[in-house]
Amino acid sequence: MNANDRAAIQHKLYDYIRVADDKKLHAIYNLLENEIEETSEWWKDKSFVAELDRRHEALESGADKGFSVPQLEASIDKMRKKRYGK
Repeated sequence: MNANDRAAIQHKLYDYIRVADDKKLHAIYNLLENEIEETSEWWKDKSFVAELDRRHEALESGADKGFSVPQLEASIDKMRKKRYGK
């Protein structure tokens, strides 16, 4: 699946969930509950925490310069314009 297809699916699901009635929300949640709970407990994922630690150390040591807030905002604006034309 390419990035555009993925974004379109995410957008459709977001819109659907946003207006779904309680019965549909409950059914969707029950279907995905285990995955949702695993996702929300990121601190239990040792490899994910190790990656966060590695990236933090790289930023602290200066090995990774990171991005300034203006750079980040410009990047977000560029992506928003590309994706939504706004």
